[in-house]
Amino acid sequence: MEITYEILESILDAYAYEIVFVDRTHTVRYMNKTAKERYGNRVIIGNSLFNCHNESTRPKIERFLERADAGEDEMFEVLNGKTGEREFFVPVRDKNGQVIGYFERHEDCWSEKNPSASVKKYWRKKEEKEL
Repeated sequence: MEITYEILESILDAYAYEIVFVDRTHTVRYMNKTAKERYGNRVIIGNSLFNCHNESTRPKIERFLERADAGEDEMFEVLNGKTGEREFFVPVRDKNGQVIGYFERHEDCWSEKNPSASVKKYWRKKEEKEL
């Protein structure tokens, strides 16, 4: 089987967490199904990340990119007090090791009370609470 764009997209759509890939110019280039569901029209492919992120986050992102250029891989950003998620900056490299973009990875903190809980159910519950 040849791995095509459609297969890769299906793999990324099967991932329960959102993936918003952003290039070095901070332009949103790809969103998986979960990201489209979670962010709706707040994040749009082809637009600047800073249309949905506060411009004050630019220096923080630039520092992460400098660290990535120096060779670091996934980097912990913050424990989000509002959502309870751990957030990570993930550089994406081409076959030569050059950073071509990045995405932010979110994960719900693991819980002993419900270790097998579905991430998708987690997001649906969270969205219902916000409505």
